[in-house]
Amino acid sequence: MGGVVFDYDSAPERYRLGMAVARASSTASLYEEVSSRLVALGARRTLDVGCADGALQSALPPGPLVVGLDAAAAMVRAHPPPVVRGDAARLPFADDSFDAVTALNMLYHLADPCAALREARRVLRAGGTLLASAIARSDSPELARFWRRPATSFDAEEAPALVAEVFDRVTVERWDAPLLTLADAAAVRDYLLGRQAPPSAALRAAAELPTPVRITKRGALVIASGGCA
Repeated sequence: MGGVVFDYDSAPERYRLGMAVARASSTASLYEEVSSRLVALGARRTLDVGCADGALQSALPPGPLVVGLDAAAAMVRAHPPPVVRGDAARLPFADDSFDAVTALNMLYHLADPCAALREARRVLRAGGTLLASAIARSDSPELARFWRRPATSFDAEEAPALVAEVFDRVTVERWDAPLLTLADAAAVRDYLLGRQAPPSAALRAAAELPTPVRITKRGALVIASGGCA
């Protein structure tokens, strides 16, 4: 199975639309959660792989260094420095360079996410931590009759096992709760467009679904350390 279509250079506004809907409609933030965990870990140097335009850096307090890396030129241009354009499977950093590596809802873009996980392990210092998030295939079930996101290479159902192929200490925090409320038809449409649903599906859902509607978010945050031999 392949990865999610990577359209951040060809359609950056699609991503930004989805993020705007999430910020306006959600009662919880993945980036705030990961930020609090990085602070608790005492991470002074974090590599944010698939950084987009800097949502994680914006959530962190001043002090810790966050280096962004993204394959999309449009995202790199929008991210505050330091940031580099690069490949998650070929990180342009020396071994043992970071206290933490994050990969938040991005490994599903890769046909072989384990290649990126191995690179994350390589650049982590001894005792460093990986934080990788994944969306479940059953996410947003209230919208399933209109559109369901295709299975990917790194869904929440298999993500912990994939991480465990590379790291020897893995814990998983799952979520399954109505964490997002779409207030009106425009929010329904924009939420689906932001998730790469076909415009026809987004428009049909906006026309037919009674609003406001609470959306169940399902996924997992995988926290790992220690490399497998």
